[in-house]
Amino acid sequence: MHDFNFKANELYCEGVKVSTVAKSVGTPFYLYSHKTLVDHFRKVQKAFEAVNPIVCFAVKANGNLAVLKTLADEGAGFDVVSGGELKKVLKVYADPKKIAYASVGKTDEEIVLALKAGILFFNVESLPELERINLIAKKLSKKAPVALRINPDVEAPTHKAITTGTLKNKFGIDLKTARAILTSQKKYPSVNFKGIHIHIGSQIIKVQPFVDAIKKMIVFLKDLETRGVRLEYFDIGGGMGIMYYQMQTPTAEEFAQEMVPLLKQTGMKIVLEPGRFICGNAGILVAKTLYLKDNGAKKFLIVDAGMNDLIRPSLYNAYHNIVPVKKTKVKESVMDIVGPICESGDFFAKDRPFPELKSGELVAVMSAGAYGYAMSSNYNIRPRVAEVMVKGATWEIIKQRETFSDLVRGETIPKFLK
Repeated sequence: MHDFNFKANELYCEGVKVSTVAKSVGTPFYLYSHKTLVDHFRKVQKAFEAVNPIVCFAVKANGNLAVLKTLADEGAGFDVVSGGELKKVLKVYADPKKIAYASVGKTDEEIVLALKAGILFFNVESLPELERINLIAKKLSKKAPVALRINPDVEAPTHKAITTGTLKNKFGIDLKTARAILTSQKKYPSVNFKGIHIHIGSQIIKVQPFVDAIKKMIVFLKDLETRGVRLEYFDIGGGMGIMYYQMQTPTAEEFAQEMVPLLKQTGMKIVLEPGRFICGNAGILVAKTLYLKDNGAKKFLIVDAGMNDLIRPSLYNAYHNIVPVKKTKVKESVMDIVGPICESGDFFAKDRPFPELKSGELVAVMSAGAYGYAMSSNYNIRPRVAEVMVKGATWEIIKQRETFSDLVRGETIPKFLK
């Protein structure tokens, strides 16, 4: 699944000892495997090769330039949701014709930026947004490429905060409105309607919700054809889940096995938007043990990383496997593994059997390559951590650890307080 393995009781990333990087860089830090990123991108491509998809990596999962360059070099496209993400992928010379731009709240400035860049299409999420894009494109004397993001009202078995495909969520356009738009395209003379888009959620570990959503779209597309509407692209979004720890999750091949026959029926060009599936198991968060605390009722292993560095356990109650970087035979106890943040919600694991490590010993939070650094913050005025990439036996810092100067840059004390 990934290239983090123990050799002679030490955790390695590809050909590099994790402890060697920690000694040089300090803790906490994120560590990424170049080989895992490439392998997982290729697995998705190969699994769906029968429909020759454009595989657009979801930048929201991990926006580090080195990660993006690694995937751009493999021919990846990109799913972006902000002007910042668009600028980043253009910085690594991504092909604009492989960029899909979603987001329910695109600003005028972001729309102009994307139109000038010549992206593949906007995934439009509402009628007011469509009208805005049409107006801006007219002012620029351009035709805006658009796919309508349709909300198929399909419930995905995942955390409620990352379910996006039901009408209770803010995303996408209902079928009735989408049909009305696509059968009255002349109302939008500066828009080129290229296709439809769906995205039903994230970390979905069953194939059936994808099958249900695609089948619903096939019926919708056939209805459009009877009304004289034929589209070119079908963007099925992302959301394929990964194995965080001892979970039964489909492989890329197993997802494709049931989805590809349906996609072939459409006769359309297919776009996929995997994020976590590519980068989730390509990264770990390395932290150092500070204290082992026993208050008589419970034990706590306190480490120097916190919820500001990896918020998924606090936000979603997400499970991440955690391992000592050096295997040990010391006694195990049931404990919480927590950080230094002043919140009771600052934890990485609850009531988990774990070795009673000493101060200074390293731990690795596994499967942290997606929505780890990307969702990190400066809460408690903590600098964001360093990021490192390994390729074979070599490694390099790809994002410097922030300093206090970084944290106060742009802040001023007004004259009336002096």
